[in-house]
Amino acid sequence: MIKDLTPQEAWELIQQNESAVLVDVRTQMEHAYVGHPLGAVHIPWKEAPSWEINLNFASDVSKIVPTKETPILLLCRSGQRSLAAARALEEVGYQHLVNIVDGFEGPLDNNNHRGNIGGWRFCKLPWQQS
Repeated sequence: MIKDLTPQEAWELIQQNESAVLVDVRTQMEHAYVGHPLGAVHIPWKEAPSWEINLNFASDVSKIVPTKETPILLLCRSGQRSLAAARALEEVGYQHLVNIVDGFEGPLDNNNHRGNIGGWRFCKLPWQQS
């Protein structure tokens, strides 16, 4: 089962469970230039310019998280790609999956800007840029 958690709830889970792994499923450019949570492992679900699903996603995750019982928290820009990635991991047997709702940048505001009404960065959780 995939659980939805807010960024704050996800951060609390990471602090309480040192075996939990945070996976950033965004593109390399997003991860590097927009920023990423501290300690996040980067494994893209899709990559520009083709935007095709990374067919090696589950096997790439298994290299980092070989135990199917380990909690995996997934994060993207706004919570959609991470949900699709969580579903793919669920299909191969991972049992403790978390989709971080609102992702790193959060939903669009009335001016079509992200980062103003939700997301990891908006919540002032630890992050960095490359």
